[in-house]
Amino acid sequence: MDETLIRAQERELAKTGHYYKHLCWMVVPLLCVSCFLYGLRPLLLCGAALLTGNLCDRLVSLLRRRVYQPKDCSNESFALLIALLMPVTVDWYVLIAAVLAGVLIGKEVFGGYGSYPFNPAAVGYTVAAVSWPEQVFRYPQPYTNIPLWDAPGVPVSDTVSQTLRSGGILNIGSLSLGLGEYAAPMGTGAALVILACGFFLWLQKDTRLSATVSFLVTSALIAFFFPRQVGLMDASFAAGLLSRLQCVRDELLTGAMLFSAVFLLNEPYTCAHHRIGRILYGVLVGAATMGFRYFGVYDTGVCFALLTVNSISGWLDRTETRLYRLLNRKEDAE
Repeated sequence: MDETLIRAQERELAKTGHYYKHLCWMVVPLLCVSCFLYGLRPLLLCGAALLTGNLCDRLVSLLRRRVYQPKDCSNESFALLIALLMPVTVDWYVLIAAVLAGVLIGKEVFGGYGSYPFNPAAVGYTVAAVSWPEQVFRYPQPYTNIPLWDAPGVPVSDTVSQTLRSGGILNIGSLSLGLGEYAAPMGTGAALVILACGFFLWLQKDTRLSATVSFLVTSALIAFFFPRQVGLMDASFAAGLLSRLQCVRDELLTGAMLFSAVFLLNEPYTCAHHRIGRILYGVLVGAATMGFRYFGVYDTGVCFALLTVNSISGWLDRTETRLYRLLNRKEDAE
């Protein structure tokens, strides 16, 4: 491997390595909630994902003839995020294939640490979602007895996405949504825990609020003014106000929306780097996500939207830089 690239990646690791370590630690409270709801199978799935990500890192280091960096936790963090996006009943081979796709295709194919244009966790998830939708988009109810090794006989459903897609309103209390007590991916349901993790990442300066807030506000505004629940668009604004607010709640707290806003949107090498660019980035991801949710086949469309906008995040940075330079030139000329 080119020594210049190795040195560049080591410098990037010194700057952003703490971000991926913090992500790995933030998985712990979400995993505890998942184990409380589903038993010990989430722990085994996350362990398998973690081991797969680490082995991929060691294999790539060997093939590229570079020293393995134990401080680089990026592969492990991507693997754990992919695992948390999966249902607890997912087969082992699906999870391992998703981690391999995320780490090897999403990250290493583009040059490794700091060189990838697409979020590797989103890449791994979308590969599994397109290849095995019957495995990825169907979830068991919480407090169901889940076998540790083989869970094909556990009853699963996509009730939440079916209800929203058909124009209904979820019959789930706000507290249950906040604690993750509904059928969802094993690490994305507990909204209160996700918010606490996001607050910690913000305190550590690992994330910026501009992209996250613009993403959530855009999604909320679309859900509020263009609800997909039947009859709300025809009702008067005052009469349907509470129902519109419930629509916003249902859209933001399901479909891994809040999880993605905290753990996926602010990835340091795929998010826009300048403030205005990050705001626009969040707006575009929010609009694309709602488009996928409203008109797409899969209700969990945020990862598809994220990859779509990742393709232009570099262009957003370059455009903002050019605008700043142009404004500075005009000020200097005056």
